[in-house]
Parts: sequence; structure tokens; C-alpha cells
Amino acid sequence: MNNRQALNGTDTVLRENVSFISRTNPYVSLSRVVDAIVLCVFQSVATFLNWNDRETNQEIKMRRKSTLSLFNALLQSYFWIMVVASDKLRVAYQWKQLEYEWPSNDTELLFPEYKQEDNLPLGLEITNTRIFVTVPRWRRGVVASLNYFYINDTRESPSLIPYPSWEAHQYRAGNVPEIISTFRIRADRCERLWVLDTGFTDILDSPEQQAPPALLIYNLTDDRLLRKFIIPEDQKTPDSLFANIAVEDYSCEDTFAYLADLGGPGLVVYSWKSENSWLLKHHFFQPDSQAEEFNVSGISFQWTDGLFGMGLAPTNDGYSVMYFHPLSSTMEFSVSTKLLRDPERATSPDNFHEFHALGSRGHNGQSSVSFLDPDTGVLFYALAVLNAIACWKPQNTFTIEQQGLIYVDNVTMVFPNDLKIDRNGNIWILSDRLPTFMYSRLDPEDYNFRIVMGSVKEAIKGTVCSMNPSSTTNNPHDSTTKVHTVYPKHPKMAENSGYVHNSELISIPIIAITIFVRIFI
Repeated sequence: MNNRQALNGTDTVLRENVSFISRTNPYVSLSRVVDAIVLCVFQSVATFLNWNDRETNQEIKMRRKSTLSLFNALLQSYFWIMVVASDKLRVAYQWKQLEYEWPSNDTELLFPEYKQEDNLPLGLEITNTRIFVTVPRWRRGVVASLNYFYINDTRESPSLIPYPSWEAHQYRAGNVPEIISTFRIRADRCERLWVLDTGFTDILDSPEQQAPPALLIYNLTDDRLLRKFIIPEDQKTPDSLFANIAVEDYSCEDTFAYLADLGGPGLVVYSWKSENSWLLKHHFFQPDSQAEEFNVSGISFQWTDGLFGMGLAPTNDGYSVMYFHPLSSTMEFSVSTKLLRDPERATSPDNFHEFHALGSRGHNGQSSVSFLDPDTGVLFYALAVLNAIACWKPQNTFTIEQQGLIYVDNVTMVFPNDLKIDRNGNIWILSDRLPTFMYSRLDPEDYNFRIVMGSVKEAIKGTVCSMNPSSTTNNPHDSTTKVHTVYPKHPKMAENSGYVHNSELISIPIIAITIFVRIFI
């Protein structure tokens, strides 16, 4: 291949990438932007060195001008993605490996199977004084599946304290602990902590169902167990895995919990008032066979997970809209909790048309968790493959153009696994590199687990989520109310975590390249 062919080929690929960036899903543009910048630099250097001496001076000038124009446009796109979408949130806490706050050496001896490398955080919850972290029993070396540390802890890597006690997680005399293995939890406005226990242990090696899946509710004021509800046999399957929970707490005496079974898949609705539950089935809960392939940080795997993400948007009629999606899917759906809370209607085959398909998140748009901020009315969701957090305003149509990107980072946000918004208007995300933990090996000398946080209003500033709704909507549920309770301001809210973001790491070479192009081309 001669120099002219090489340059023309580069020019063609470059323009294809620019075209792709201008028309495609913004979530997947980053890799194409990077590729295009590399090609653009290659072309600029080639032009400077005048590799093709048969080109006329006019052709060289035109190529220089075109290349510089494209390069500047690409730099703007790259900086938007890497700087704007990285610096809105800060790393509040980070761990290389989890540590526990052992009260004594004798306590540590009560957990003889403890292996530090087996402990990986997965879910989180924020209250006015504590940050709760779940540690599922992926392997046998887990100490406690539910833990906390205090919200005013200023250490970079706080030690975990088992909740509600060390004894609640101890295997004694052949008996299973009070809490076996929980993935996600939820604190309501009534000072209760809802814990969804899968009952599974040694999930990755030799899975064992040590107890039926159950819902445990604790009083956060004194940490007493208020109630334990075992999910009935006819509301689960041999493949059931209850991995997520949403709580609707309009009334403390008439609260409803929604339990997502990604393996069934199905949705179990629990009524605090009646102490009863019922199961819903719908094909929208099923995984999409076209979205079962994942690649996170170079690790490829296949998951066939059903119903997972759930976000509740309060409405003016005393109910909520549930926005939901399977993990192995790029689609978003909705249904009113007016249907879900009625056992007869919820289990009727005639309810099919009360579920709505809203739209797609696009290629590589598989999402794990989601959470709706009742103050702004914005739905936030984690993009598992893209190491990103996105947003959408329910008054808008669920299209790519109406979805915003608030944070993306290929170091601090590798596999966002839980997302919560506190009552002080802060968003919190836990990332944990789960695929590396499951299919490879985490580096104990590297920071593997992080809690990233920031202001919701700052996070959405400048995105479509902060703008007025579009004139048309395909969302059948758009009447929301605001519920806002103030928590104390987090001490790290105004601090820089000290972590160097991707944008800071790449800014110097990009600036250098820009100067090179402007001087020599």
C-alpha cells in the first residue's frame, strides 16, 4: 500500500467515525471518539512529514485544513465526555480490599472461614447517620452480609461494622445466621430498614440455599428486628434470585415492598399492613436474548438476568409509577403501582395492557439499578457495560436524544452496582468491578471498590434532564409529586477525593497534540 492509499484509507475511516459520533447513541461514542482522534493525529503527522510527495501544495493545504477542523471537533467531543461527565461527581470512599472493625481478636476467631479477598461490596443505602453496605456471600470467606459505617467517617477506606450485630452473621452450632446473604436493601421514611435476603451462600463456587428467601425489616432507631417474612414457595422458582427491592412508603402503616426476582423472573409485592404477598408475571420481566452479551473492561460474559432495575415516581393519586427493566435488556418499561398493589388485578391475565414499553437505551445500554429522585423527578440508572450513569426525565419521550449522561469513568465507575439518592439531594453510586471478581482476579494493590457521590442538581446541570420537557411524550404516567426530607450535609460533599480522573490523566497529552497540530499543520 502506498502513502496516498494509506492516507486516503485513514481519511475514510476518520470521516466514518465522525459520522457515527454525530448520529449514534452518545453512550457508545467514546471509543469511536478515541479511535478518530488517533487516526486524526496519524493523518496530521503524515501530512506534516509530507509522506505523499505526489500531492500538490493545494491538496496538502486542503487536507491540513480539513484535518485540523475535524481534530478540533473531536477534541470538543472527547473533553465533553471525559471532563464534563467525569467531574460532576466525586469519589467519597474507596477500598483496595474490605476491612472489618473487629472489636477484639476473639471476635475474629468466631469467623474461622474469613478470607479478605472473598468480600466484595454490592449494595448500599444512605440514612441520616450511617452508610450501609451489603456483601453477598459469593464465597465462604464473607464475614457479614450487611454492614455499615458512619456517614461522618472521613477515612478514605472505612472499616465495616456488621449490622445489626456480629451475632446476626455468625454460624453457631450448625444454625444459619439471622442474615445469610443480601444483595440490596432500602431504608424508608419511617425509620425502617428493609433487607431482602436471598438465603444463598457460596454463590460462585458451590451454591447452597441455606434458607428460603426472606424479607427482614429492622427499626433503625434501635436496630431491632421488627418482622421477618418468608417468601412463599408458590411465589418463587428453583432459579429465583431476589436481587433488588423498592419500597413505597406513602403511609408507614400501609407500606408496600416490591421484590425483583431476576431468575424467575417475576415481581413479588409485599404489603406491610396485610403481612401478605403476591406474585406478578409479565413478559416485560424477561431477559432479551439480543442483550445477554456483556463486555466490561475487556472481560466478556453472558448473563440471562430478568427483572432488576426499579424506580418509583410518586403520583398525585397516592400511588407511583414504577419504571423497571431486566438487567439483560436495553429496554425500559413502566406500570402503575395502583395495579401492583391490588392482588386481584395484579394477578389477573387481563392486566397485560397496563404495562407499557417506553423505549430503548441503545446498543450496550444494559442497565443494572435505577432510582428516581422525587425532588427533581429525574430517573437515574447505571449503564453496566459502559461504566456510566445516565438520566432521563419521565415527562420526556424515552429516546436516545432525551437521555443524558452525567458520569462516565473507566477507572472509578467500573461496573456501577447500586445507586441511591438521599433526602438531602445527593446521588450515591457504588462501583465494584464485579465481573473481574467473578471471572478473573482483583488486584489487592489497586482500588477496586468505590462510593462516588455528588449533588443531583449539579449532576444533571447542562444535560437534557435539567431542561424543560419535550413537547410530546409517550409516557402514560407523567404526574409526579415531590417528597423531600433534609438530611445533614455529608462532610465530603465539598471535598475533592484526591483521585485523579481519566480527564486529568489525558489532558496533558491532548493539549500537547493540539499545540503540535496548530503550530505545524
